[in-house]
Amino acid sequence: MKKLLIISFLILSVSCSYSQLANQNTYLLKNIDVAGRSYSALWGYTAPDGREYAILGYNRGTSFIDITDSANIREVDTVTGVTSNWREMKTYSHYAYIVSEGTNSKLQIVDLQYLPDSVSLVDTWSYAGYTKTHSISQSGNYLYLNGGNAATSVGGVAVIDVSNPTAPVKMGEWSTEYVHDCRVQNDTIWAANVYTGKMSIINASNKSSLQFVRNWQAYPQSTVSTHNCAFPVTRDYIYTTNEVSSPAGKLNVWDIRDLNNITFVREWQPTGITTAIVHNIETYGNYAVIAHYTAGIRILNISNPSNPVEVAWYDTYPSSNGTNFSGCWGVYKFSSGKIIGSDISNGLFVIKTNFLMTDIPQQNTSTPDNYKLNQNYPNPFNPVTNIKFSIKENSEVSLKIFSIQGKEVADLINDRRDGGNYEVNFDAGNYILSSGVYFYTLKVNNSSYNFSETKKMILTK
Repeated sequence: MKKLLIISFLILSVSCSYSQLANQNTYLLKNIDVAGRSYSALWGYTAPDGREYAILGYNRGTSFIDITDSANIREVDTVTGVTSNWREMKTYSHYAYIVSEGTNSKLQIVDLQYLPDSVSLVDTWSYAGYTKTHSISQSGNYLYLNGGNAATSVGGVAVIDVSNPTAPVKMGEWSTEYVHDCRVQNDTIWAANVYTGKMSIINASNKSSLQFVRNWQAYPQSTVSTHNCAFPVTRDYIYTTNEVSSPAGKLNVWDIRDLNNITFVREWQPTGITTAIVHNIETYGNYAVIAHYTAGIRILNISNPSNPVEVAWYDTYPSSNGTNFSGCWGVYKFSSGKIIGSDISNGLFVIKTNFLMTDIPQQNTSTPDNYKLNQNYPNPFNPVTNIKFSIKENSEVSLKIFSIQGKEVADLINDRRDGGNYEVNFDAGNYILSSGVYFYTLKVNNSSYNFSETKKMILTK
């Protein structure tokens, strides 16, 4: 009996160490996991026609996944790369920029304009001394390459101008400390110095000559720690993540209203979990979305930025809540409300919340009550105009342009879409069109309703 009690206790102890609350206020749209792949970071891309894509890094390359239609989420193309367990990406214009710490991986430039059919690797770009990067950040027409040997000496941060997206130009760099990741706000770089536990503030007003402002100790020990950061919309606080296993890394909140007196406010951990390690954080209006390794995707209300409150979560790694670097790596939220998360072992997760995150100042934050086609603007136009429309539920959608004689001159959309608000830019310069009157027609078909509407537009040259 005594032996049986001991065995029961051990089983219960192991069970409790992995116990967790059920997924809260979220539901799964799709999980994509391809055999033989291990995964790393991800990012999102919304095309000019409103289609949404997940860009997902894996050990041998990068996957491009169309998530526009919840009922037909699918991988549409891949780009191979140097084998690496680290791969990160950002987008500018209709290009994706991909980096990794794989030997001689450099900077891949991928053209996204042919989606949803395919993508195209344009170039693998480098400069003197640069062969690999730990992470990549983006602000406006500038990329920020962090770690690896992007900058000389200790691997700081290098600024890359992509005003011409396929012909990058290296500007300045800062290499006093190793930069694991950074966030750029108003020409200021907030750099996470992972090996010293510091956060450094760098003035990047002059991209060719970066100037150190100050730093502070964001983690008490000089170990693998301060990982990345993000801001609420007020930008009077900063959230930093500490990627450590002992004790389990937490999200820290700092008051930065006085840069000469940056003060610690509080720390945060997931509801009911004290062992999982925090990884990456992204903020969207009054919400933060966090990749929290074994605790999965966590969603916080940050309307009171000094006191984050967890409101939803989805566990991508349900087998453990341990202090291991496994599980959710990266997160991204689209304006349609879809949230994507990458899990090292389990691939891409596409989820939604049960509530509308309406405080996010972006498009498509709620599902319309009806179907509607708006008048294009500007009208008359030359050569670009914007067309907005709304659909109530998941439907087959067609948006076409016709001449006054009834001839089809442009097929802008012809696919399935979730219910939402959409806008499409029509550039007549891409077609051989003369000045005059044209018509655009929206057709929507689903199991319960058919909708069609036509409006007139005028092209002037």
